[in-house]
Amino acid sequence: MCHHSAIILSQLELSSIATKGVSMDLLPSSLRKRPKKWLVGMEGVVSMFPSQKMKLHTTKSWDFIGFPQNVKRSTMESNIIIGVFDTGIWPESKSFDDKGFGPPPTEWKGTCQVSANFTCNNKIIGAKYYKSDGFFEKADLKSPRDSDGHGTHTASTAAGGLVSMANQLGFGLGTARGGVPSARIAVYKVCWYEGCDDADILAAFDDAISDGVDIITASIGGTSVNDYFKSAMAIGSFHAAIKGILTSNSAGNRGPELSTLSNFAPWSLSVAAATINRKFLTKVRLGNNNIYEGISINSFDLKNETFPLIYGGDAPNTSSQSRYCFPNSLNKNLVKGKIVICDVLTNGRGPFLAGAAGLVMKGRVVGDVVDSLPLPASFLSVDDGSKINTYMNSTRNATASIFRSNEVTDKLAPYIPSFSSRGPNPISRNILKPDLAAPGVYILAAWSPIAPISGVEGDDRVVNYNIISGTSMACPHASATAAYIKSFRPTWSPAAIKSSLITTAKPMRSDLNPESEFAYGSGLLNPIKAPFPGLIYDIEELDYVRFLCGEGYNTKLVQIITGNISIECPKGTNETIIIDLNYPSFALSTPASESFSRVFHRTVTNVGSPTSTYKANLIGPLGINITVEPSVLSFTSLGQKLSFALKIEGKLDGFLESASLLWDDGTFQVKSPIVIYVAL
Repeated sequence: MCHHSAIILSQLELSSIATKGVSMDLLPSSLRKRPKKWLVGMEGVVSMFPSQKMKLHTTKSWDFIGFPQNVKRSTMESNIIIGVFDTGIWPESKSFDDKGFGPPPTEWKGTCQVSANFTCNNKIIGAKYYKSDGFFEKADLKSPRDSDGHGTHTASTAAGGLVSMANQLGFGLGTARGGVPSARIAVYKVCWYEGCDDADILAAFDDAISDGVDIITASIGGTSVNDYFKSAMAIGSFHAAIKGILTSNSAGNRGPELSTLSNFAPWSLSVAAATINRKFLTKVRLGNNNIYEGISINSFDLKNETFPLIYGGDAPNTSSQSRYCFPNSLNKNLVKGKIVICDVLTNGRGPFLAGAAGLVMKGRVVGDVVDSLPLPASFLSVDDGSKINTYMNSTRNATASIFRSNEVTDKLAPYIPSFSSRGPNPISRNILKPDLAAPGVYILAAWSPIAPISGVEGDDRVVNYNIISGTSMACPHASATAAYIKSFRPTWSPAAIKSSLITTAKPMRSDLNPESEFAYGSGLLNPIKAPFPGLIYDIEELDYVRFLCGEGYNTKLVQIITGNISIECPKGTNETIIIDLNYPSFALSTPASESFSRVFHRTVTNVGSPTSTYKANLIGPLGINITVEPSVLSFTSLGQKLSFALKIEGKLDGFLESASLLWDDGTFQVKSPIVIYVAL
């Protein structure tokens, strides 16, 4: 039975319906077979959309962002429960040892799907798996156990215990740890070999809400949708939010193009990936002794042995795409035992299956990232790739060798890698997304020993800790910090926690990221300051209701999704209601070269010093006039709320201009990004 007002009902024909309080299993079969058009009109139906397959978005990182092992901890941390929506978990990992843990918190109502090969403990206090279509691939395990590695990695990044001497085949050697190592983990396995079904995601939200989790971390995303109620993640996270649970989402891995976000609802946290001060360089030496340096995590040691070079385009199988080295595109007889040159970045599966000795890829640009591949590999720049072409054309016996990678310091970090999805928000143009950035590149965390290190079947290297990259890795950093805040501020709403994350973030450099706030939101996650923001921008359920009305959703739909029949929405969209959502950032989309004048209304709550006076400091570009009224906020007590109006006037000549508002009382600095941009 469902516990919130919208679920997805998944059929084998992939029809899905968001409904209020109605489970498809409880409907008579005659109703299940009714036409979709009839179902949409049924009492309580929010929307109908295909149950899509979502994708997984895949510790030095904590130290890099200024969050060492010995930070101040709340005694409440072990009462915090993080719900992990992912591929399951490997319970035997040292990261999930429950030594020293007491029984689960009394508010925990969840269960553990114990099986012959899976049990919970006082660290992993709950685990469930979901497969609504009943179809399992050969690689799937019918239990909460993780055969993929992704779920184990994200869970340990968020709440794994301290494990010394952790490494991936010698790389990243050090102590692996989660952001809140004393917190508990509840596992909701919604992702499988073929992806993550909407129906399963919503069922997991139902359970997580009723089980009593405090924070949900979901490194899951699909393609962008143009309707909040055609997204299982948006629907589920909305219900979690109104029940007091913040959902932290990965922004997506479809960058660097603009407006490629897959999670951007205003009631959830959207997390971009940022680099840390670690990178891996991999040298390629040609037969003429010229050496070129690319990137990859290459643990293979060829011991200086050289191999013949062959261009993928010269070794076609049945495909004209062999220059890209796609699976089955290469002729095994021509490729076997040779190093293959490919024209694009690939996961290496094609050359690996064809029996290649190594792989060199061309076309790297600034911000690209390459994780482990199933064979020796390096990703070179366009220029260096051209030099290899020249060498190959100069001799009939072109050879090369690929070196084991060197782990070096990335002095430019932090910046946003090319894969991280960018804003602006595809639906609500005046709500800034992503919200912030967190470490998501070359993150060392726990792994399932039965999962291929490279994600390519047949790669039989076994590791207990793996280094991978993605907004999937960034998301649990933010989720852990949200849990850290919750341990100090147990009564705070999801919006208050999100506000503190956004307003305490460290500024990032726009010269390294031309998309500026559309790449990193308010900046880099700052766990130390996050529980102590000074002021918060809080949002209540009725604020979201007004927002949804402003977006043009009709009264009946909003009543269904909220379960509140007293709501009445005005007809049509209302931009003013949207920009007045009490969000801790400001975004204004405007036509090119047209004058604009908009006013944003906000209310802040004092959570810093009982008696304090905040002064507004505004930083803005030339040609844009930004004012705040009043420009001084004087508080006399904790919990006191004061309102202000921020006015933006001017004309935009380029695509985007960045500004900021800083409320400063001498102790706390509360920073909000301001973005003015030309609507796409």
